[in-house]
Amino acid sequence: MSSLARDLEFMEMAYTLAEKARGRTSPNPCVGAVVVKADRIVGWGYHREAGKPHAEIEALDRAGHRARGATLYLTLEPCVHWGRTPPCVDRLLETGLKRVVVSAYDPNPLVNKKGVGRLRQAGIRVETGLLEHLNLKLNESYIKYITERIPFVTLKAALSLDGKIAAASGDSRWISSQESRYFAQHLRAEHDAILVGINTILKDDPELTLRLDEASGKKWHRVVLDAFLRFPTEARLLKNPEAGQVIIFAGSEAPEDQAARLAQLGAEIIRVPEASGQLDLKAVLEELGRREIASVLVEGGAGVLTSFLQQKLANKVYFFLSPRFIGGEKSPTPFEGRGAETVAGALELKNVRHFSIRNDIIVEGYF
Repeated sequence: MSSLARDLEFMEMAYTLAEKARGRTSPNPCVGAVVVKADRIVGWGYHREAGKPHAEIEALDRAGHRARGATLYLTLEPCVHWGRTPPCVDRLLETGLKRVVVSAYDPNPLVNKKGVGRLRQAGIRVETGLLEHLNLKLNESYIKYITERIPFVTLKAALSLDGKIAAASGDSRWISSQESRYFAQHLRAEHDAILVGINTILKDDPELTLRLDEASGKKWHRVVLDAFLRFPTEARLLKNPEAGQVIIFAGSEAPEDQAARLAQLGAEIIRVPEASGQLDLKAVLEELGRREIASVLVEGGAGVLTSFLQQKLANKVYFFLSPRFIGGEKSPTPFEGRGAETVAGALELKNVRHFSIRNDIIVEGYF
């Protein structure tokens, strides 16, 4: 086996480890590490959640004295600053590693190229860029958050073949299959927060919870856009506070007494600018970013989805296409409003892929 083939094999193992932490490390990235000596793995690890040891520290702890003279395969550049944990690069320098293969530089300005620089200054052979494209996908939310300080936004909707997200009556249960809804729970678990509009609360009275055993204990936020605080105090969303913090964004005209009632029931009320009853979505995202919420799954109705699309604040979509026709001129679609003046001016997805779950087709794409 060539040296490149070996490097690819071990870096792929490191990424397999990093994938295990999806949805658990925010606002930190997902990172995996493998320590190899004489073509044998002597240590491995991954960053399990914010505040716990980073991947390279886990791997070096397992390797112990065997790390001296070994090669470390690391999916993301080691940190050089104090955060919830000490700088990882110091530990690497103490270990006696012969070589470090780093897949991607950390986009965090506090770290970017500084970790690799420290290793090279110490005489350690460092190679970068191997399978870097995997990191761009795995840590897309982290990259957006750490560089712009606002969350990565994913839109999710279930559609009929004729593009409807509900019947004219507002009924939408259930357009997609049970199996697709289970996959949607995994999407929730990969994000820090779910966001809907007040109409979804009034029509469906959802709990917006994570219903996966493997997601138990995850820090979860439930966000509602409600310009005039029409939020009912008896809503199910307020009955189960351990299921996730409830954050309600309201406008300046929303009544103070209603805000006080909702706050007393455990909701956090945040006021942001508004215009014509529409909340400033950029201000919403900035406030979420200040709370270290790095990714948001938008499951709102037509109004919320349209607002994010019109203001070009969505980064990614998951559309669940179901083999049924709903019809009706008044049945809502995910993108309403004026729409594009011409087909050439339409919003177009990039890097599109699709796959099937039972009879549904799931379309994933980026803006």
